[in-house]
Amino acid sequence: MPALIDLILAGQRVENHFPWSRALVTSKKWDFAIEQLAEGHWSLLGLWGEPGAVHMALHDENAGNIGVVSLECPNGRYPSVGRLHPPALRLERAAADLFGLLPQGAPDTRPWLDHGYWGVSHPLSTRARTPAATASPYPFLSAEGESLHQIPVGPVHAGIIEPGHFRFTASGETVVRLEERLGYAHKGIEGLMAGSDIDRAAKLAGRTSGDSTVAYSLAFARAVEAALGVEVPPRAIWLRALMAELERLANHLGDIGAICNDAAFALMHAHCGVLRERVLRASDAAFGHRLMRDRIVPGGVAANLSDDGATALWSLIAEIRQRFPALVELYDNTASLQDRTVATGRLKVELARQYRAGGYVGRASGRDFDARRSLAYPPYDTLNFDVPLLQEGDVNARVWIRIREVEQSLSLVEQILRQLPDGPIRVDVSQTGGPHEGMALVEGFRGDILAWLRIGKSGLIERCHLRDPSWFQWPLLEAAIEGNIVADFPLCNKSFNCSYSGHDL
Repeated sequence: MPALIDLILAGQRVENHFPWSRALVTSKKWDFAIEQLAEGHWSLLGLWGEPGAVHMALHDENAGNIGVVSLECPNGRYPSVGRLHPPALRLERAAADLFGLLPQGAPDTRPWLDHGYWGVSHPLSTRARTPAATASPYPFLSAEGESLHQIPVGPVHAGIIEPGHFRFTASGETVVRLEERLGYAHKGIEGLMAGSDIDRAAKLAGRTSGDSTVAYSLAFARAVEAALGVEVPPRAIWLRALMAELERLANHLGDIGAICNDAAFALMHAHCGVLRERVLRASDAAFGHRLMRDRIVPGGVAANLSDDGATALWSLIAEIRQRFPALVELYDNTASLQDRTVATGRLKVELARQYRAGGYVGRASGRDFDARRSLAYPPYDTLNFDVPLLQEGDVNARVWIRIREVEQSLSLVEQILRQLPDGPIRVDVSQTGGPHEGMALVEGFRGDILAWLRIGKSGLIERCHLRDPSWFQWPLLEAAIEGNIVADFPLCNKSFNCSYSGHDL
């Protein structure tokens, strides 16, 4: 079986790209990488563009290697990855909108992020900016059959949630096809980062998806530190993990309750909401912010943990350990709730594997991957934890993965508090020479988050790409809902809980 490292070695290596290698390759080698993805030998971690070039991050799971291959596109065209490997399609469409890079042979070339209201075309390209065409109706894919009808939902929804449009094609109450249209939460993060200093870019990274601000800040910081060869103090490394597990706890507890609420079981929602609020208050007591935003920075952390903060966290763990088991039992023994979640919204193991779905979506459908364990970045390389895995792939399985991850995060918080080293919490981040390129992959509560960046000689960010796990999860929601009734969509949607904001950049 071909190894990714051989492809990297066959290309033109790019200097100062850490911790994994990047190489410029020919179109022939690019096509070879596409074939390896299509055959399932390698995983696609990300695909992004910049003026005149397209990049693809790959993971050779069998050999344990990660690398980036780049293809120069002087004419703005490159061989489509999505023509053989569907998980790349939306990433290609985004690169086309932002940079004008056209994937040749792609089966879907519709705009993705650009809805026709920007006033410019290809805003991040070096070509002259021209007024964008007048917005036109989006050509949703058709479905054929007798007595089919369409149901448009969104982009504005009834709750306080982010905007997204869902177009259902149904036969009676049964969903025949679902197609999403996103991009309403586009913030121009990548454009704002270009030319920013590291501190400002770090703040922008932490605002990519608000519920994952810790994970994004960690990914960005690790990428900067890899690029510049910065060694982070041990105490800061452990405090980062502590924040990451608190963020995971808060989101999983909130999701478990919200899923039950969408199955008309408000009692679980209320109790889980109380526990989530306890996590947020303890996080505020420990680090001075409920979501711990801007607390992880390149070079370390911006807030230390005091004795009072540690006491608040110990009290939090004790309370959750006391109250959560009864909620789990309530969920498992409520027949009406099980009737809604078991066998609903089933995601096939084969699809989860093809899309390399991360987090609870992938692990509920048999994909055994967790960046904390598979890449073993510190301090997780010295901590004891299990990665829960199920095969059923339904709403119930995604709930149970969350339940087990709550239990593992409680254990991890305890381990971190017991082993937390003393010492400084931050070092200066300085850069000389350049350019320097860095990359990181960290485990957020939804799954693995990728950060790739280039720092120029001036010390400013030249280019930064952040890839949310939702890029590979949103398309799977479309597949999981097929054959279910329309009324079960909110339940399926919440069990995936993909990010609009993180996906829309």
